[in-house]
Amino acid sequence: MWKEFREFIARGNVLDLAVGIIIGAAFGAIVSSLVDNIIMPLIGLIMGGIDFTNLAFTVGDAEIGYGIFIQNIINFLVIAFSIFMFIRVINKFKKEKEEEVIEEIDEQTEVLKEIRDLLKKES
Repeated sequence: MWKEFREFIARGNVLDLAVGIIIGAAFGAIVSSLVDNIIMPLIGLIMGGIDFTNLAFTVGDAEIGYGIFIQNIINFLVIAFSIFMFIRVINKFKKEKEEEVIEEIDEQTEVLKEIRDLLKKES
């Protein structure tokens, strides 16, 4: 069992996933800082000096902090857009690579057709 577990951990996919989670967490912290310290103050300034972190209303004894909720929505949108752009760039490179492979296959097919035609002429 220990050997199987060690093989499982040593697989590339598990290591890639671990690295992705760590980088994702760090990226989330950077995006949160960007939104909290740059984007939201600028939006607040444009909207007349509103501090979104203090936006709240009280219902009974509960305080509903909808300003922080707005910041979290903006965090999500920034992260989602960043991931979208990253995936878009990766897909562009994959598409170019696939097109190169298709071109190579087409070239090979043409050579094989020429060989076939030459063999037909000889026989």
